[in-house]
Amino acid sequence: MTREDFKRLAAEGLVLLDGATGTNLQKMGLVNGICPDEWILSNPEAILSLQEGYLEAGSRILYSPTFSCNRVKLAEYGLEGRIGELNEKLVGLSKKAIARFEEKHPGAGKAYVAGDVSMTGIQVKPVGPMDFEELVEIYREQIGFLAAAGADLIVVETMMSLQECRAALIAAKECCSLPVMVTMTFEENGRSLFGTDIRTALVTLEALGADAFGANCSTGPDRMKRLLDEILPIAGIPLICKPNAGMPRLDPEGNTVYDMDAREFAEHMGGIIRSGVRFVGGCCGTDAGFIAKLKENYVNSAEIDIIPAKTKEDCLFLSSERETVKICKDSPFRVVGERINPTGKKKLQAELRAGSLEMVREFARSQEEGGASVLDINMGLSGVDEAELMVRAIEAVTQETSLPLCIDSSYPEVLEKALRIYPGRALLNSISAESAHLKEKLRIAKKYGAAFILLPMGDEGLPKDFGEKKKNMETVLSEALQMGFARHDIIVDGLVGAVGALKTAGTDTLDTIRFCREEGLFTICGLSNISFGLPERIHVNAAFLSMAIREGLNLAICNPNQPELKAAYLSADLLMNRPGADLRYIEYMNEHGGELKITGEGKSRNAPEGAPAAKEPLTGLGLLKDAVVRGKKEIIGGLTEEALKNGEEAGKILNEALIPGINEVGALFDEGRYFLPQLIASAEAMELSISLLEPYLQSGGQSEKAGTVVIATVEGDVHDIGKNLVSLMLKNYGFRVIDLGKNVPGETIVDTAVKEQADIICLSALMTTTMKEMKQVIALAKERGCRALFMIGGAVITEEYQKEIGADGYAQDAAEAVRVAKRLMKQVR
Repeated sequence: MTREDFKRLAAEGLVLLDGATGTNLQKMGLVNGICPDEWILSNPEAILSLQEGYLEAGSRILYSPTFSCNRVKLAEYGLEGRIGELNEKLVGLSKKAIARFEEKHPGAGKAYVAGDVSMTGIQVKPVGPMDFEELVEIYREQIGFLAAAGADLIVVETMMSLQECRAALIAAKECCSLPVMVTMTFEENGRSLFGTDIRTALVTLEALGADAFGANCSTGPDRMKRLLDEILPIAGIPLICKPNAGMPRLDPEGNTVYDMDAREFAEHMGGIIRSGVRFVGGCCGTDAGFIAKLKENYVNSAEIDIIPAKTKEDCLFLSSERETVKICKDSPFRVVGERINPTGKKKLQAELRAGSLEMVREFARSQEEGGASVLDINMGLSGVDEAELMVRAIEAVTQETSLPLCIDSSYPEVLEKALRIYPGRALLNSISAESAHLKEKLRIAKKYGAAFILLPMGDEGLPKDFGEKKKNMETVLSEALQMGFARHDIIVDGLVGAVGALKTAGTDTLDTIRFCREEGLFTICGLSNISFGLPERIHVNAAFLSMAIREGLNLAICNPNQPELKAAYLSADLLMNRPGADLRYIEYMNEHGGELKITGEGKSRNAPEGAPAAKEPLTGLGLLKDAVVRGKKEIIGGLTEEALKNGEEAGKILNEALIPGINEVGALFDEGRYFLPQLIASAEAMELSISLLEPYLQSGGQSEKAGTVVIATVEGDVHDIGKNLVSLMLKNYGFRVIDLGKNVPGETIVDTAVKEQADIICLSALMTTTMKEMKQVIALAKERGCRALFMIGGAVITEEYQKEIGADGYAQDAAEAVRVAKRLMKQVR
């Protein structure tokens, strides 16, 4: 199947996918704790009968049973050396199911095999230990085998990390030409486990080249509809919906069941189908009866004819891993923060050469606080490896802020390395008509889904007049449109000159901005260039900014911490009657109006370094607390040793810096301002500090533990992201934690709890197929007379389920787990 074939399939109307695989194979004898891939090959009729049933019900696309058939997952069973053989044979079974069905129904229409890949369970840097390129190679290996085995397309499913989705998609594009569908799972709050919302995921993956995108697992069709409704207006690719049969629960016999039958499931799917979602099927708890009901209700009825054609919004979207910025013709004016650039900043240059990124992190934070919508990252500095430094800066900044980034470099190799690892849709700064790099930079931007700034310069350098500037624009536009860019993927640089050197510099730029607005192109400019060499520059900058916004300027690269500039663009938006501009203006003036004094301090793009906001500098324990809150793993060890050297008691450091810091992190997480990556970084930073304090705490008699906890992921479940973080957080709060790992038998958990005299047993499960193990562990503990209380959690676990199986507490996330553990300890004592 080619990508064009896939587009035609979607254009024909509703396409039915298959239903659940794992939950149905368990009913046929698959048990937890063994390799599912090997079991399927030993019991081929199980998958053949299941998939033939789906085809009989109406499925057009079968997912191959290769969900966990990557090198990392197979290594848990010692089978990584058989990866090629296993993937080939498992795809072969799905193809055999289709062949048997077509033999019985020769005129039934073509069915396809989607080679199925999913997460590895190991997090990628900077959150986890795995290099991004290693992850790409793991996916490239499996997808290569799937393509060679005859898969018609690739599906990347049940993903929690946007960066892992990117790795799989890049791998697929690099090793085959098959269409790729991607689906992610989203929590109750509408975000993935790593904090990505569905709009951000769509923006990033569509730009990167996914052929269809959507959601699967984690919830039923009623809740999934709300997610998909968010992206229907902006999606330029077909959408996918593969929900569970509602929410899981245990029946009286202890089996996991779901609260929707096929009829109710199909009724809820009606709204999703009528809204324009093209690919639908089922996940956990569904079977052939669910697919048959979808076919009966929507394929075999006239209702399918009312699916509307979707028209994508003509706007530019930029994204980080956790946030999307939308730029339309009448959007509020946006600032691209300019401060992360070593040009003219001696202190920043020295820090970068010394390997420190502290100023980079501070500039990122202060510019976000100042109102920037995007952050420009430039690491152009002599005597350093610019590409390596750019990658490190991106990793640091993406931990510090959720703002999208603008990758700023003259060198194609730097841009490629940066865009490859950037976990979102970046803005590339910039691409000119210079023949040496034009096609290569466009290729890089297209491959990694970046939007770009068009710099209207050519081989002759700066254009002599507007005619030459226009010619340069047309050269780049023509090449870009031929490569598949849309006009809204491009932002034209107005090419601001210094009015002190050229009197028409201002009017020339305004003419360019006006022309681009009339041509339907977005515009940006390096604002402070206009006042170069003049006194009291801020006044010229502010006046020019207001005039440029009136002509249609959408963004400017400038310092967002200058109140005069912010007042100028908020006022311009207000006078142009842009939506919400009145409230934004009033809110800012009520809070910051007093800062707008005539100071004469016009900061330029190359202004002296240092955050402009006049804040009291942090010292001593304040620095340590901030290091925890900001997850500064690279400096917290030095700060801890310095505090001890200066005479601070270990107990005081723990109680007045580290604990308050991690409490603040928990509060930010609860408020939805921090997400899993920041929580992990902060917890790991605190752990590093505590490891240095431990000898002093013990010698000072302050090492008494808050309680003893045994923690494990239940048997049959090999996912441990959340469990690892809960373990780390509990350790940081003074609990003695015995972490037994993942896929742990109930006997081991209970035996360890008895031996270690545990106060609490924490159980984690990510999959509906393994959650029932929790009830068995609790029953075994009671049978053995174990006194420990039980806390449970995981993606599929609910408070209702906790009560149903007799556990003592439920935690939705690591921050809540600490609170629940403290509450349970009060019961113990």
